[in-house]
Amino acid sequence: MSAGESARLEAERQLALAAAHEREAIASRSKAGNYMAAAESEKRIAQLLAPLTVHGHFLLPDRAWPGSRRAQVDLVLVGPSGVFIVDTKWWKDVVVAGGRVFRDQEDVTDEFEGLADLAYGTEAALATVGLAPGEVKSVVVLAGRKGIQQSVGSVDVVGEGDIVRYIVRRGQRMTESQVSTVLGAALQHFPVVGAPAPVAAVVREPVLESAPTHIDVDALMTEDEVKEVLYEGLLAEPIEEWMSFLHPDQAKLVRRSFNGPARIRGAAGTGKTVVGLHRAAYLARAKPEGKILFTTFIRTLPDVMRNSLERMAPEVVDRVEFRGVYEFAGSLLSERGISSKLDSRRVKTAWWDAWRAESAPLKEIDSKPDYWKEEIDYVIKGRGLTQFEQYADSARIGRKRRLTIDQRRSVWALYREYEQQLEKQGVHDFADRILATERALREQPLEGYSAVIVDEAQDLSCAMVRMLWSLVGDEPDAFTLIGDGQQTIYPGGYTLAEAGISLAGRGVVLDINYRNTAEILQAAARIVDGDEFTDIEGADQLGDGTQRVSRHGTPPVFAKFTTDAYHDEALVAHIRAITREIGTGIADVAVLCRTNAGAAAVTSALVAAGLPTVQLTEYDGVPIDAVKVGTIKRAKGLEFKQVLLPRVDESLLTPSAVRDPDGLGSLLERHERDRRELYVGMTRARDGVWIGSVSAP
Repeated sequence: MSAGESARLEAERQLALAAAHEREAIASRSKAGNYMAAAESEKRIAQLLAPLTVHGHFLLPDRAWPGSRRAQVDLVLVGPSGVFIVDTKWWKDVVVAGGRVFRDQEDVTDEFEGLADLAYGTEAALATVGLAPGEVKSVVVLAGRKGIQQSVGSVDVVGEGDIVRYIVRRGQRMTESQVSTVLGAALQHFPVVGAPAPVAAVVREPVLESAPTHIDVDALMTEDEVKEVLYEGLLAEPIEEWMSFLHPDQAKLVRRSFNGPARIRGAAGTGKTVVGLHRAAYLARAKPEGKILFTTFIRTLPDVMRNSLERMAPEVVDRVEFRGVYEFAGSLLSERGISSKLDSRRVKTAWWDAWRAESAPLKEIDSKPDYWKEEIDYVIKGRGLTQFEQYADSARIGRKRRLTIDQRRSVWALYREYEQQLEKQGVHDFADRILATERALREQPLEGYSAVIVDEAQDLSCAMVRMLWSLVGDEPDAFTLIGDGQQTIYPGGYTLAEAGISLAGRGVVLDINYRNTAEILQAAARIVDGDEFTDIEGADQLGDGTQRVSRHGTPPVFAKFTTDAYHDEALVAHIRAITREIGTGIADVAVLCRTNAGAAAVTSALVAAGLPTVQLTEYDGVPIDAVKVGTIKRAKGLEFKQVLLPRVDESLLTPSAVRDPDGLGSLLERHERDRRELYVGMTRARDGVWIGSVSAP
């Protein structure tokens, strides 16, 4: 090496090293600038949200990201409006469109996945204290922006000037005690951030300027605007407690994943429908493609559920389709141009013509035509049986009367004649509509549904369940049945095995009563004492026992009268007493009858007494100050503080009143259904039950 060569090489090395340090310095200054901007924007957001603390919200800034050693969460807010995981972005050129985020024309949507996962994990952590999954919101705030409210998957994106309104518009979703419970769990889930990572560079410790004592918030929201938004939030009507806070077991079940069809069952009052509605909202968030179908047998219940979800989770209500099973079937047939002409008058004509032609041998067994019409509707057409051999081998689930092979031949002859008479009249009955829909779906499957939830599944026919299952099949978390065999109030029945559906252990039982008082539940249980039925899973049982009831109250009132006039007078007096003395609002009172004729008679008595009424056939869940009147069947899936059951047959109040000495079964079957119907009516009540009966002196 020549003289001076080593010095030249060292000089070049030092210059290269200096250049490298300069590049690192530039990068560090840029990073420091980003952190300073982020720190300032985070303080701006915290300052903007500070007024919420006066109204019961708690701000948890700079919390550790659960499961991470260094990552942290800008801000967690816990309050009456829910739980919000807030991440602040100081992004200038940003566009949110079509569920994607673009920054300087670069797609940065993937940066939101971590926040979505964090919200998912937080849902699980807070479910242990009963917080419903939908009450955890992940939100990105764009600092310095206003007039932005978009969604990127499960993450909401709002402007800095919109964040206060975004939070308070959710209204009051938790009580003060519930906020305290959730806050305690959130503090554990999001620990305090530890010391920052040590500086690796060996440099003299810099001398820093003192931090600013005040940060001005840009005029994105004036002080008056903040006050106005807060006032709007305070005026918002609090939602029902069940919409945001569940029992921990329920909250966990809402999020539970099943690798195929599943079933949720439990006795009356255990919150099955509540879990089903929350699960519909949860699946709507978790499944980005396709709609969630929430269906049931009762025609009016979907409207009530839709309005409940509108209040509970308005952001996903458009992702959930609420339809009665017959409405769904009729709509699909209409869309595909398949004829399904329903005409009740002509259907009745077809039935009576068939009965006159083929009833002779059946009258000797049971002279009541209704029994045989039920046999055709629920046992034969309800299963879609097309050959006598199928009917001959059928177990006839839910039917007490045994039929010999020759008697079944007589039933089959009546069925064939009825079908011919329907064709002659040019009409279809309701069972035909379901079977036609099932055939149409077999020939051309329907796309567009990612999950189906069936409430009150025990009331459906085998063909209905089979048809609904065909929409989604055995995909994970796609098909959920909700119901209780003890509350079966329609003739016949079915098993999942008949429908070709296997649960394979994916059944969950709810065993805590959240609705009724112990006194109401005990009285209702006595009505169905000893009632044995075959569950849809195929087991013979006496009903699901409720292990715990948390509330106590007054025993149900059983009142006997000698005339309808005395009965109706006492019914009106009882409504006035509970609304005046107990303080129950008239909107919380329901009068439930066995028949439409009974409901009409009660309505006349209430109107004559000057009491406002609304029919359950017209009730859609929107609060209205009127006594709800309707049949017990219409009230399934609903609950009221006070329930009155008028003109109840006294024989239903004594479980052993009807015997079956000849083993024929039809009378016992009818009586058991009527008792179960009374049980359903009684268990609609949260606080009080009044039962009236009329008998001659």
